[in-house]
Amino acid sequence: MRREGIALVVSAPSGAGKTTLIKRLLAEFPHFGYSVSCTTRKPRAGEIDGKDYIFLSHEDFQRRRAENYFAEWAEVHGNFYGTPLQPVKTLLREGRDMLFDIDVQGAAQLKLTLEEATFAFILPPSMEELERRLRARDLDDEATIERRLANARREMRQARWYDALLVNDELDAAYDALRAVYLAATLSPKRNPRLLESLLGPGRAPEPAHEAENAWRN
Repeated sequence: MRREGIALVVSAPSGAGKTTLIKRLLAEFPHFGYSVSCTTRKPRAGEIDGKDYIFLSHEDFQRRRAENYFAEWAEVHGNFYGTPLQPVKTLLREGRDMLFDIDVQGAAQLKLTLEEATFAFILPPSMEELERRLRARDLDDEATIERRLANARREMRQARWYDALLVNDELDAAYDALRAVYLAATLSPKRNPRLLESLLGPGRAPEPAHEAENAWRN
């Protein structure tokens, strides 16, 4: 029997290594449906419209937001990002697992619109190491680096409500942890509510949770 789809939400401060870990997860589990976000920022070198992001003007983004087109949206570093809602719901109903690469603001909204999702937050080993990584990328000026570090501190203070916290100190270990979070979510009874009934046969539905708990205690 096909289970319902898993919505795995992954967040991290800039420079924590989230993109590398997500690419590795997608390589091992190619069946994942990737949530392609909309954004108003300019494409970076090598990015493809419709694959990496759906690139929109500020005006188009605001129009869609007013039409409740997004499951979540956020403003990050002066640009808007958002996840289209209807394609996500359709794929989850079909049993397709979905991966969301979004920031804390967006994840908090998904907590409401996709309440059964699993939320994982990737942490740097230290703020010093995070700063070193940001500078080593050689992508940003000093003001941007300072802004990213300030945003990282703010995001990390909110990470406690996530389901899993992963420290990306050693890449293989961090990936094993992310992989474990995903696999555990696929085994949740909430994702396959009809499994026990299908095994027990018609008319032999599992006991309600409170009855089962009382029987165990007795």
